[in-house]
Amino acid sequence: MLTERQLLDLLKNSGAPEWRVRLGHWVESPPVQRFVVGVIIFNAVILGLETDRDLYARFGSLLRGLDLFCLVVFVIELTAKLLAFGRHFWRNGWNCFDFFVVGIALVPGAGPLAVLRSLRVLRVLRLLTVVPSLRKVVAAFLHAIPGLGSVVAVMAIFFYTAGVLATALFGETHPQWFGTLGGSLYSLFQIMTLESWSMGIVRPVMEVHPWAWAFFVPFIMIATFTILNLFIGIIVSTMQELSVIPDQEKQNAKELELLGRIEEDLAELKRRLGE
Repeated sequence: MLTERQLLDLLKNSGAPEWRVRLGHWVESPPVQRFVVGVIIFNAVILGLETDRDLYARFGSLLRGLDLFCLVVFVIELTAKLLAFGRHFWRNGWNCFDFFVVGIALVPGAGPLAVLRSLRVLRVLRLLTVVPSLRKVVAAFLHAIPGLGSVVAVMAIFFYTAGVLATALFGETHPQWFGTLGGSLYSLFQIMTLESWSMGIVRPVMEVHPWAWAFFVPFIMIATFTILNLFIGIIVSTMQELSVIPDQEKQNAKELELLGRIEEDLAELKRRLGE
């Protein structure tokens, strides 16, 4: 996936017409991107106000007009990018995401497609594509998915084992929570989140099975304090790795620049000695 800077360099080196290069630099310039961010935030406020029935009944026409204005801005921005970058537009994943989000808003909100009208709120997610700091967080999460997949697999095995045990141990006396395997898995997930786990589930179970704490306490220790912390640890580690890469690239660039200067000085010294 190419970054905006790489797209601009590719556009410049591909021999594209000058107007496309200028258009690309203009649409990716900080002032334009700040304006787009402002429109996204403004559009988010408008979409929130439209959920209020009283406000919508009084100012529905105005809210729809402002929403349409925001949509026109987004369409103009994407059109400018498509004209500037051409087929290279699709080589940036964020551009594809923007095209999908804005494209949904252009689908007619009538008939069987009326449900898509509520998906207009996805335009707020465009903040993730234009704010660099938010983009880093999303990139770190996507980069951590392979490691998270392994943790999810371990968690699934542990949950399945605990669910079968809970169904066998407590299903007969407490079928409302552990009567089926699916119900046990859901109850164990609630216990993992520590939502009403003690007074809501565990203590009523312990009234019938006083030894039940020997099952639930280790489950909470492993599921809540170990596996969930693995999720956090992997994401934090990935964000640290991604933050180190730009610094390392800058250091490498400085070293290359220094080596280039040394080579120039050596060449100049050889030339003078030759004279």
